[in-house]
Amino acid sequence: MKKAAVAADDDLVEYGFRRVIITITAVLCALLEIVDTTIVNVALTDMRGSLGATLTDVAWVITAYAIANVIVIPMTSWLSQQFGRRNYFVASIILFTVCSFLCGNATNIWELVAFRFVQGIGGGALLVTAQTIITESYPVAKRGMAQAIYGMGVIVGPTLGPPLGGYLVDHYSWPYIFYINIPLGIIATILAISFVRSPKYGEKLKSNQVDWWGIALLATFIGSLQFVLEHGQQDDWFNDSLITSLSVITVFGLILFIWRELTYKHPIVNLSVLKDGNLRIGTVMCFILGFGLYGSTLIIPIYTQAILGWTATDAGLLLIPGSITTAFMMPIVGNMIQKGVPQQYMVAVGFLIFFFFTFVMYNNMTPDTGTEHLFWPLILRGIGLGLLFVPITTLSLSTLKGKHIGEGAAFTGMMRQLGGSFGIAIITTFITRWTQEHRVNLIANLDPSKYEVQQRIATMQRGFMSKGFSSNESLQKAYQALDYSVLKQSTVLSYMDIFLYLGILFLCCIPIILFIKKGKNKVNPADAMH
Repeated sequence: MKKAAVAADDDLVEYGFRRVIITITAVLCALLEIVDTTIVNVALTDMRGSLGATLTDVAWVITAYAIANVIVIPMTSWLSQQFGRRNYFVASIILFTVCSFLCGNATNIWELVAFRFVQGIGGGALLVTAQTIITESYPVAKRGMAQAIYGMGVIVGPTLGPPLGGYLVDHYSWPYIFYINIPLGIIATILAISFVRSPKYGEKLKSNQVDWWGIALLATFIGSLQFVLEHGQQDDWFNDSLITSLSVITVFGLILFIWRELTYKHPIVNLSVLKDGNLRIGTVMCFILGFGLYGSTLIIPIYTQAILGWTATDAGLLLIPGSITTAFMMPIVGNMIQKGVPQQYMVAVGFLIFFFFTFVMYNNMTPDTGTEHLFWPLILRGIGLGLLFVPITTLSLSTLKGKHIGEGAAFTGMMRQLGGSFGIAIITTFITRWTQEHRVNLIANLDPSKYEVQQRIATMQRGFMSKGFSSNESLQKAYQALDYSVLKQSTVLSYMDIFLYLGILFLCCIPIILFIKKGKNKVNPADAMH
């Protein structure tokens, strides 16, 4: 049986032109999916005005896509087996592309949200399936490099979204952030049909054997959790009855889902794979990696736009050099893995470099920070992420065998996405709360009886009077300007706190690496989904 499985894997290895085309197809599909998670962020204001939606309504454009993504990722292995990997992959690309067209033509906000949810179902499937296809196309000795090539799309994608979205919105209109997917989706579909092959699967399950309850419970608890994370801060968390109700549903849904998957003969998600110690540690590290990746991708553009007054396009372009650095690092890391460099060391160095990035950002943040203060820290971030993604993934799967590798890959992908959701929710919550706290503390130090405070108010008052305002109007505007200055400074202090604690979180991850057992180093994620 083992020899047959190995022979089947060898049959899927590609060479020359075919492998290049399959690699391009898989990376293109991974990029399409991940760019779409962030490209809409800079277009929400335009969507809101065009479709006559409220801020709460338009936030569902992001939430619906994220919920669908996280629901479908752990089901990907099972769905590939049921329908055949190539068929499932091609169908996912077509679904994603058609829904991109429908999103661009939506006439109201709820049409757009519905199409984004279905688009997320197609997109989430692309991630894990693309990873499996690209790795199994390479011989075992070169699969570290294959993971590195795939990793370029996963790490670079989130930072390409904002500048690309900003450019399309500024020069065209918001539907074009969806229309841009259509030609790329058509090309990817043709290439996938022509070149991608499916492995031979075992017997498919009959309809009465399908874990329908598992699917329903997975969708219920993941969907509820994602909603709570996306909307918790703006709805005041557990002071809101809907958030409280969905939190209870999340907990009970998770408990019932675990019970169902552990007791059913044909589970939709094989939880027994988590008995592997390396995978358990790897899922924790993937969660933290997603936390840092998506969290920092969120707060840097917000900081540069809200505090420094940059445009959306400029804020997005700031992230590009760091992304290029990560892309440059990926093949180097893949080559190091092939040469047998211990991946634990790479992960430790990656976490340490990410800590240095957060420490430098903590020290450089002011209301007047320039590009020159942010460029090199973001290069450091790019190096750190490059050293983390591939080694964490391969270490997580290093002691798994056969089809369990694909099931493990689905868990690492899901935890990275969930880490991003938790990161964004926690960071936005603490920015709001710490800004209020710092504002109270700063105002407490602004004693109107102090000579320095009186001098500053008088100077600002004279400045407004020179522009033609009356004495009383100028005094009122001086107080408003001082209050704005305090708010701005308190916001900067909250961002500094975020970077400080984010750095400490990554520093604390280094000792966890000691618990990883030595695996077979040459990981074969392509045994996945057999």
